Amino acid sequence: MYLTFSHPEYLWYLVSIPVLIISHFAFLKYTKRKALRFANFYALKRVSEEKIVTKNYSILIIRVLILFFLILAVSGTSLWYKGLTYNNDYVISIDTSSSMTAQDFPPSRLDAAKEYTKKFISDLDAESTIGIISFSGAAFIEQIPTKDRTVLTQAVDDISVADVGGTNIPDAIVSSTNLLLNSKNGKTIILITDGSNTASYFTKDPIGEGIKYAKSNNVMIYTIGVGTNNGPLGYLPEYYNISSVYDEENLIRIANETGGQYFAASNNDDIKNAYGKILSQSREAFIQTDLGIGLSLIVLGLFFLEWFLVNTRYKSVP
Repeated sequence: MYLTFSHPEYLWYLVSIPVLIISHFAFLKYTKRKALRFANFYALKRVSEEKIVTKNYSILIIRVLILFFLILAVSGTSLWYKGLTYNNDYVISIDTSSSMTAQDFPPSRLDAAKEYTKKFISDLDAESTIGIISFSGAAFIEQIPTKDRTVLTQAVDDISVADVGGTNIPDAIVSSTNLLLNSKNGKTIILITDGSNTASYFTKDPIGEGIKYAKSNNVMIYTIGVGTNNGPLGYLPEYYNISSVYDEENLIRIANETGGQYFAASNNDDIKNAYGKILSQSREAFIQTDLGIGLSLIVLGLFFLEWFLVNTRYKSVP
């Protein structure tokens, strides 16, 4: 659950709240000095047993709240929470680096991923649009989001091992997110990879930047880590005994920070079960609630409360 703002520039007006608090006490100090000019000030206080000049915390709190909620309202505040939606759109991003040709998954990691991706596409709600991306050292759009299952299946069939080396996970996240920008439904990415992030932008935390971009666009990411520790790289002879091991920590981080889920797949059944779990949660997405009207009503209610108090209990206070 988190907040977003369509006009975040108005949040700068929050600096006016300390100004309001300081001016409130400055005004009270001035009022007290003015009252002390009258010789009978303390006598009146003893007789009436009331505070002639009060700090008036209640009015101050109400005014601070009015200003705070008013600024949030004009800033276009929306609450996003994970819930059930009528429809969800997907982008499936498949690692096509050379290591995906390893044969610890028969017939290969890539072929197994493609097979169960096609089954997921056929089983998913027909109203959901799906886009396909392949990635290695760079991300490539194989199919823009569409509802046409035949076109999607062909796009998956056409995926092959990339000529570009490396595994650029942040690029896959950013490119997948871009395909979902115009979606009015829930937005979900399924990221399938067998490698660590080895090719990326020159930033301190490229994975974090990718996560930040997905979150800023309210995208949920499921990650599937494909591979075994004893699976030799598909493009090297077996006697080298070198295996491709994905970075589980990064995949867990991507899923957790975007509200998705991580799946470890060490065989074909694990990929199948991962897709099955995602399918069972296909109605889950980040849902937006516009808080503008609610905040405006709160401001209106607090305004009338302040007006009532100023004209009744605190009427004697200037």
